[in-house]
Amino acid sequence: MLPSDSGNRTERLERLIEVSRHLSASLELESLLKSVVEAACDLTDSQASTILLYEEETDLLKFVAGSQTDTEVIKRIRVPIEQSIAGKVYTQNIPIIVKNARENKLVFRDIERALGIKIASVLAVPMMFHGEPIGVIETLNKNCSKPYSQDDISLLETLASQASVSILSTLMLDEMNRAYEELAESERKKTDFIAIASHELRTPLGLILGYSTDLYENYRDASIRPQLEIIVRSANRLKKIIEDFSNMSGFQGGKRRVFHRKISMTRLLKGVMTTFQQAALQKQISLTVRLLQDDLWMEGDAEKLALALGNLVENAITFTNQGGHVLVTAEQLPGYLRISVIDNGIGIPTKDLGRVFERFYQVESHLTRRHGGMGLGLAVAKAMIELHHGQIWVESVDGKGSNFSVLLPVTDVAPPAKIRALIPDD
Repeated sequence: MLPSDSGNRTERLERLIEVSRHLSASLELESLLKSVVEAACDLTDSQASTILLYEEETDLLKFVAGSQTDTEVIKRIRVPIEQSIAGKVYTQNIPIIVKNARENKLVFRDIERALGIKIASVLAVPMMFHGEPIGVIETLNKNCSKPYSQDDISLLETLASQASVSILSTLMLDEMNRAYEELAESERKKTDFIAIASHELRTPLGLILGYSTDLYENYRDASIRPQLEIIVRSANRLKKIIEDFSNMSGFQGGKRRVFHRKISMTRLLKGVMTTFQQAALQKQISLTVRLLQDDLWMEGDAEKLALALGNLVENAITFTNQGGHVLVTAEQLPGYLRISVIDNGIGIPTKDLGRVFERFYQVESHLTRRHGGMGLGLAVAKAMIELHHGQIWVESVDGKGSNFSVLLPVTDVAPPAKIRALIPDD
């Protein structure tokens, strides 16, 4: 132990500086706490030291570290804020010295068994962060039966101030790491579920769709054809959901590859428009395409690009009211193709713009939503576009419509330095 007389104040200050350097470099909580209690003992020439932090769940002070004891044992002990030395220090934000702890009823006796000592004297100081208390550092039993001094208070308060920042920073870092790990595990489980569900549903759905389609095409009884049509339509809708599941799962699992071929985007876009023309007619929506150049070519995977653009067109039709219009435009830019799907539909609230491409995210709540789908279409579109080193973004005004734009490099080598200049600022 370091002697505490005034002649060794310089030595004690040097010890405090040394501890401060260690605290600022430590990223491991247990090591950090151990350093603090050991330093507290050294600086105040005490037999033992403890750290207590406020626990919001219980509204009690929780021991998080103690010298001369098993960490797991002391962590199970809680101290009431009322009627305790530590609680008084915490609530009043003042240091307290107890010279004769044997006669003080506020001394918490349960800690004696954990530390294996009899408490004779106590020095306790608050741990503060941005003017708010977060806990208490206590030192117990000044050696040589000397009383704690004002010098001891100053040194322990300085240590407490430095320790508060380091401990809270480490706790927040640990919490962030735990949250990240939980999020990663949640994402893994979600991805596994999607892969398993899409695989297991594909076979029975294929049978349902096959038989119902055969019955619809060959059964001539007009009285049941409407019911068969509903079955076929519903099965096709479920097939689309499963395909979205499968595409999303494959992309996240790294199983999706782009097979680059020279493709006519003019022909591909016209094919997409033909696919959704009937759906537009049923809602009396005008679906048109405007190509700013006659012949648009690029290197890419036609199937995946058709899927992405089809999802954008389908999304536009879904969220455009009867009598509205959907316009698809395409133009050649230096090194890129820009394709936009523009509608005068219900639009997207500003607060939702940043999340529309997330899996399963839907602007409408599950209690008020009027439109179907699983919230995967835009996520799949984004995944397919990014497989081509492209970018996708949305501009929208709530109640007036949306403009989904895609920027695709015409070759399989993306020039990233140029792409940002072609995308409008948020």
